[in-house]
Amino acid sequence: MAQFYKAKPNQGKKLSQKIALKVSRLDHLGAGIAEFDGKVVFVPGALPGETVEVQLTEQKKNFAHARLLKVSEASLHRQAPACPWYGKCGGCDLQHLSLEAQRDYKGAALADILGRGLGEPVSLTAPTLGGDGWHYRHRARLATLLDKDSSRLTLGFREESSKQVVAIEHCAVLAKSLSDLIAPFASVLGRLKGKTRLGHLELLDAANGLFAVLRVTAPLAQSDKKLLAAFADEAGVELLLQGNEGELEFLSQGSALPHYQLGDSLKDDSLKLEFAPGNFIQVNGEVNQAMVTQAIDWLDIQPGDRVLDLFCGVGNFSLPLAKHGAEVIGVEGVPEMVERARSNAAKNGLENVAFYCADLSADLAAEPWLGQIDKLLLDPARAGAYESLQWLKKMKPAKVLYVSCNPSSLGRDAVLLKDAGYRLTRLGLLDMFPQTHHSEGMALFELDN
Repeated sequence: MAQFYKAKPNQGKKLSQKIALKVSRLDHLGAGIAEFDGKVVFVPGALPGETVEVQLTEQKKNFAHARLLKVSEASLHRQAPACPWYGKCGGCDLQHLSLEAQRDYKGAALADILGRGLGEPVSLTAPTLGGDGWHYRHRARLATLLDKDSSRLTLGFREESSKQVVAIEHCAVLAKSLSDLIAPFASVLGRLKGKTRLGHLELLDAANGLFAVLRVTAPLAQSDKKLLAAFADEAGVELLLQGNEGELEFLSQGSALPHYQLGDSLKDDSLKLEFAPGNFIQVNGEVNQAMVTQAIDWLDIQPGDRVLDLFCGVGNFSLPLAKHGAEVIGVEGVPEMVERARSNAAKNGLENVAFYCADLSADLAAEPWLGQIDKLLLDPARAGAYESLQWLKKMKPAKVLYVSCNPSSLGRDAVLLKDAGYRLTRLGLLDMFPQTHHSEGMALFELDN
């Protein structure tokens, strides 16, 4: 039987209508929430209490998405974004909201999500850990995009949910020392003969200087290396090339890896933690220091405590815990980071800490480190620690400190802790990423006797 194409009804008029809405609150991704025609409407860029004019862009049975066209009545908390690329670059999404209001919103969202998971009202019990709202990032990865027709190279950040790169000259949330490097780097990279071989550019402001890691998909010509080395020398940057297999080539005189410090940098006993390009570290050094200090306080670390640190990375929590006298076991799934953690422990003279490599989402029954402990610290990725918490009965910690970069997975995992006899005793917001909706939380669970 023949089938003939039949055009679908034109939904353009319905989707493009302009309507006025009253925004009631923000969702957990920072978008304004309003109601229209019995549906919840999500409006990115709108704030609670505002009357806005929007254009519907997508309609489903129970909800719709809309594009903000005009703010008719503005919130008292609305502010002018500091970045000229705000709304184009996919990095920040809350620059239009005052910093104080951002933290109020994030704290309320954290408590709401965790409360829903536990099935009971939850509130913050500690002051928010948050530093300066601007120039706080000490690490960033910039994308490159080459226009094949014009041979013009763009350096910047990607648009949200897009491969397009927004060319920027500076960044208001990046450390000033790194922000000032963006335009000069864009200029020198655009002069290279091997522009087709360039990948991302990673910028680092470490305790031992400025670093830049340029990803290359194939070796660069010596003339290009010479040009980059001269630029790095003039800019005071340690410049490394990173190949397809992760191999590093120093173009400048130095050969030391970057490191950050924990503790009083003016004292000789502060901890130094080295890391390699690609290793995970916290990009907000000020909040990270406060977070580690609070973790040790909440766990009430005593000499001889047996502490298990899962998802330990390069030792961000493990080493300070060991320095305070605990017997620490750190476990991480990335072999290279485990070796880096071991090296960091040795260089800091800590012998009361051991590191293991394990897939923490797999069966851990045969792992030599799995056994009874006094205290457990978890700092998982966004996916959370659901699989690891299945082994609570074997570990039997009196206290569990959960550091979360995703409140949703924390809310889910908290149910496992509750079912295992733990109750939430402390909760605090970690504002690692001001000017964005991203929030982190620290939750302490204690075993009921």
